[in-house]
Amino acid sequence: MHPAPLFRETDPDVLLERIRLHPLGLVCVSGEMAPLAAHTPVLAALEDGKPRLRFHLSAHNPVTRRLEAGAAALIVFTGPDAYISPDWYGAVPNQVPTWNYLSVEAEGTPTATGNEGAAAFLDDVSAHFETLLLPKPPWTRAKMDPASFEMLLRGIRAFELAPTRFEGITKLSQNKTTASRQGVIEGLSATAGGLAIAREMRKLPG
Repeated sequence: MHPAPLFRETDPDVLLERIRLHPLGLVCVSGEMAPLAAHTPVLAALEDGKPRLRFHLSAHNPVTRRLEAGAAALIVFTGPDAYISPDWYGAVPNQVPTWNYLSVEAEGTPTATGNEGAAAFLDDVSAHFETLLLPKPPWTRAKMDPASFEMLLRGIRAFELAPTRFEGITKLSQNKTTASRQGVIEGLSATAGGLAIAREMRKLPG
């Protein structure tokens, strides 16, 4: 987490939307000898005014074993990002390169949701992402033999996380002058990899 308060993002609606747009999270836990991490798609929602994150992992993943033992976890999401050249600031001396980016961090102790929760997660994750593929007919587990689905279900574990810390970083050159920010936007807009961050910068006031 970047230490500068200027870049800190705490609005849960902003953070949840960021996860929905970039749902592949990195689940991090402390291992016995070294940190452990695993990528997984995450479904995020606001329930009773509080964020809830659901995900699944292979039953044989070392991260899974740590979570089943009650370990706390940190889930990190990275949104659009881009390198920022000092040349884009204009006639401003003594600047160095940096990086603009959007991120989310969710910290807490996940709870295993059992076979029923795992089945529900697979149904929900497919329902959510299949809608993004329309007009393709959506895939559902009705296309599978029930016994095959149950066998595959035994190989995964599903979890739910109600974060005790839920915040992110919105680092979009807010510490620069209006003129310098405009220069960064123009520079980013001229590169294919910078278009997403340029769009985010345009949303900021000032």
